[in-house]
Amino acid sequence: MGKLFGTDGIRGVANEYPMTSEMALRIGRAIARGFKRDHDTPQILIGKDTRISGDMLEHALVTGICSAGGDALLAGPLPTPGVSYVTRSMGLDAGVVISASHNPFADNGIKIFKGDGFKLSDEMELEIEQLIFENNTLAGSDEPQTPGRARVVADAPGRYITFLKDVASKDRAFEGLNIVLDCSNGATYQVAPTTFKELGATVKALFVDPNGRNINLNCGSEHPKSLSEEVVKNRADVGFAFDGDGDRVTAVDETGGVLTGGQMLVICAKVMKHEDRLSNNLVVSTVMSNIGLGLALRQFGVELVTTQVGDRYVMREMLARGARIGGEDSGHMIFLDHHNAGDGIITAIKLMSAMKTTGKRISELAKLMKVFPQSLINVKVKDKRPIEAVPEIIAAVKNVERLLGDGGRVLVRYSGTQPMCRVMVEGPTHEETERYCNEIAEVVRQQFG
Repeated sequence: MGKLFGTDGIRGVANEYPMTSEMALRIGRAIARGFKRDHDTPQILIGKDTRISGDMLEHALVTGICSAGGDALLAGPLPTPGVSYVTRSMGLDAGVVISASHNPFADNGIKIFKGDGFKLSDEMELEIEQLIFENNTLAGSDEPQTPGRARVVADAPGRYITFLKDVASKDRAFEGLNIVLDCSNGATYQVAPTTFKELGATVKALFVDPNGRNINLNCGSEHPKSLSEEVVKNRADVGFAFDGDGDRVTAVDETGGVLTGGQMLVICAKVMKHEDRLSNNLVVSTVMSNIGLGLALRQFGVELVTTQVGDRYVMREMLARGARIGGEDSGHMIFLDHHNAGDGIITAIKLMSAMKTTGKRISELAKLMKVFPQSLINVKVKDKRPIEAVPEIIAAVKNVERLLGDGGRVLVRYSGTQPMCRVMVEGPTHEETERYCNEIAEVVRQQFG
């Protein structure tokens, strides 16, 4: 069998391998067995986003967990970072999220957190994977055992909202701010508007009517156009668009301009440095970060450390180096002073706090970083042969790198969650980056078409 875990859990099209109810049952059993080392009856929280296949996979996971002697605690629709927090705060053994993040509704996925709220290590993923594929995974234990129970954790959203409000430091922290939220018809549709209203902001909430099929549909962090228009129309101070599971966010300034993840990192890092909370003067991001990120951080004496793409790798480097803030250009940011997982709502809280602290509009704060023109093309691929083994692609990349010199860069990599090859080019002008990006993408299409 092929490897199940990608860069962010197990993903696929719902009702197709590996996102079938049969596999979810196996996964549930494997999780219960894998975490049984801590307790005879492991306690496992399950949260989900709003896509229609979530119910099917949830029931199968519950069956697997209970049949292996574990208890399944159902949180219902809850953002991924909410599952991480509730798992940790309740002292549970593991947390499971049923979500495909920013992907279309037809996709789904399963990600797993340890009891401390961190995602699994590579070694633990391998252990769970081996348990999933063991012949006796569906047959049950050799010894007679009592099945586990399933129960609803009705206060899970409330626990998470209380935690988020604590991050903002004081009651009514955002009194006087007018904001627009795009909840992507996803997992944040209840908790995000409630949180910011209780913190004193005037809130207009968009895309808060999930029907199982409209998650991320022309909305959310990948599609901020409607949010931008609504911010301008309402003369709002700022707008935020969350992805389907709420671990990333896109920010929009009062003019409708969209901030990059790098700009959000710079804003938050500068405030943290001013408050003497930027441990080791470090920020961690990925190789996908814009050239401008490192240049902006350097201006106020902060070092940028880069990792391969994926929040788990950002987290790993943060822990290894003692950094307190890190993130991806996609808007997936981690604040280790508060949480063990990337959290879109916390990121929004931090940006609003920066506005309050500095007394500046978000558009002015965004100017702390110059964003170099960037072009990104996703090319569908049938297989993922090592890119370095395809000489035509390597030659195309080297040619563009020669033309750009020190004025840009090229990155070609596979998506960790989709059958895509991502071609990214940064350069001095939009025209050049688009032209060079198209040239490389066409070579990729020829080789993988």
